[in-house]
Amino acid sequence: QVQLVESGGGLVQPGGSLRLSCAASGRTAAMGWFRQAPGKEREFVAAISEIGVRTYYADSVKGRFTISRDNAKNTVYLQMNSLKREDTAVYYCNAANSFSTYYSGVGDYWGQGTQVTVSS
Repeated sequence: QVQLVESGGGLVQPGGSLRLSCAASGRTAAMGWFRQAPGKEREFVAAISEIGVRTYYADSVKGRFTISRDNAKNTVYLQMNSLKREDTAVYYCNAANSFSTYYSGVGDYWGQGTQVTVSS
């Protein structure tokens, strides 16, 4: 059983930046970030393979967000730049056994989420 804990959310102005962190209780394989805005379904944001060689992004964040990981710290990061109001959501960390999971699904483990609010 893997436990995931997100941090780093907050209030930021449009055009600003935030970095989210997801600390895992142990070594994980592929990791992903998802988000859920009020009244909307949870959606995929980004994913990274076990050693960080492969990454995958939703079109809506490509070029603005960067996913990375530090396996020595069992931590995955999501650097979010050029934030827009429509990026406002609760962001969730997810762990999966395989990177290919994220092309059409989700992994088995979730964090509790961290709120990101983009507003002036």
